[in-house]
Amino acid sequence: MKKILIVIASCLLIIISSGAKSSITRSSKADISRNLQIFNAIYKELQTQYVDTIDADATMQTAIRAMLSTIDPYTEYYPADNQDEITSISAGQYAGIGSVIMKRDNEVIIHRPQWDTPSRRAGVRHGDVILAVDDWTVPADADVSEVSKRLRGQAGTHVKVYVRRPYAEDSLLSFDIVRGAIKVDPMPWYGMLADSIGFIRLTTFNENSAEAVRDAVLSLKTHPGLKGIILDLRDNGGGLLESAVQIVGNFVDKGTEIVRTKYSDSTNVKIYRTPKKPIDTKIPLAVLINDGTASAAEIVSGSLQDLDRAVVIGQRSFGKGLVQNTRPIPYDGLFKVTVARYYIPSGRLIQAIDYSHRDENGRVTRIPDSLTNVFHTRLGREVRDGGGITPDIKVDVLEGNRLLYNIVGDFWSFDFANRYASLHDSASVGGPDEFEISDTIFDEFKKFIDPNKFKYDRLCENGIKYLREAAESEGYMNDSVAAEFRRLESMLKHDLNHDLDHNRKAITEILSSEIADRYYSDADLTRMSVSRGDAEVDSAKAVLSDRARYKSILKQK
Repeated sequence: MKKILIVIASCLLIIISSGAKSSITRSSKADISRNLQIFNAIYKELQTQYVDTIDADATMQTAIRAMLSTIDPYTEYYPADNQDEITSISAGQYAGIGSVIMKRDNEVIIHRPQWDTPSRRAGVRHGDVILAVDDWTVPADADVSEVSKRLRGQAGTHVKVYVRRPYAEDSLLSFDIVRGAIKVDPMPWYGMLADSIGFIRLTTFNENSAEAVRDAVLSLKTHPGLKGIILDLRDNGGGLLESAVQIVGNFVDKGTEIVRTKYSDSTNVKIYRTPKKPIDTKIPLAVLINDGTASAAEIVSGSLQDLDRAVVIGQRSFGKGLVQNTRPIPYDGLFKVTVARYYIPSGRLIQAIDYSHRDENGRVTRIPDSLTNVFHTRLGREVRDGGGITPDIKVDVLEGNRLLYNIVGDFWSFDFANRYASLHDSASVGGPDEFEISDTIFDEFKKFIDPNKFKYDRLCENGIKYLREAAESEGYMNDSVAAEFRRLESMLKHDLNHDLDHNRKAITEILSSEIADRYYSDADLTRMSVSRGDAEVDSAKAVLSDRARYKSILKQK
């Protein structure tokens, strides 16, 4: 019954926001007042008249979430006891043990103890199942946020963590961990690649990102014969807008407009210009993007494209052109609310989804390419709005399939890497330059998979089943056709070993990433990934090494 009441409260609160759902104009003060009075009256009646006790906090939290879900996924409410995430994103620092945790089945596990953090130094490993934190036993229905809250705390304080470790003889372990200040390093690695190409990997835009990029560029420029710089923004979900503007300012003239934000009042426009003298306005640049590149990362890649200052390489970016501000709420809450849209130098908005328009089922969809508009870069190249940043050079990614999806999604690669780490110490594995997935490791992985537990869609079998049903329903099934179906089924019968061997290249990349993460630093992992057959990096190196082609793409003279 309590769940029903929570849903009722949610529906009531949604009424308050309904005016904004179907119209660009704002609800009148009278409409807002009327709906608030209706909601308050019904809620008071429930509190005073309903037969059971209603949890006021839980009901209101659900109602707030339901209301915000009708707007966009970036407008969020953070109560006083749940603000670690939002504050750590901007500041690039939080206090705790330094582990990424996740829910798996009915257990909370250590998904990744981050490099050089209290948890990793104490001996916590990937896959450890958290049984208790101090004197609190983790219940089966525990939420990850609840466990995370207990693991975090002031730097210098102690926390006792009890775990069960898979693939270990002494599986029940405890760790006395001294919490520390965990810095979110926005730049795992920068350095020189072959062919005199500099490389910078940036994973987020926090208060430290701009200075880190500036220092990296200055360092790379000391290398004689530097041909160009690759800025890797793949899977960078963004962050601080100001940080993005400062980073672009390393490569364009001081005072260049990078982005402008437009608020609900169309006359309220804020223009962001580069604040400092650049480091280098001529050195060739390539920016790597993919579908995980969003927000501030799209401001950097999109503005450098609009200004014809860099060749953008990879896959189309995510398409987030909305700006959020954080505002204080009574009782020490925080409200992150979408307040504006941003437009990059060509004048285009790269937002891919219009959350103000939904279909009859309440779903939102991407803006179709046919409805996007053409804009022009500084030198006249055509670019489009409404769907993220389209790269100048598209690089196709390896197509996935259900087998690969299940290897990752069902934790086969994760568990195998944990088992491998339990059997091989760092000395036996060697350094990052020596590590590779050998035939022995691959064969071990194949044996590790239990065919009776490994489930995945077998397209050939499903296709034959569908075709058989169609033949029967349309009257084509007879003895000879049935015999042909049986013969085809025997020819296309799935064999797990065959399927694993057929996908060996992709599986090897998955296993290499998983196992290496147990032994090497973030810097080593980044350097390994870009130096071992990275298609986007290889494409960028080729362009930056060919000055004529680089200028041709950007229409530079």
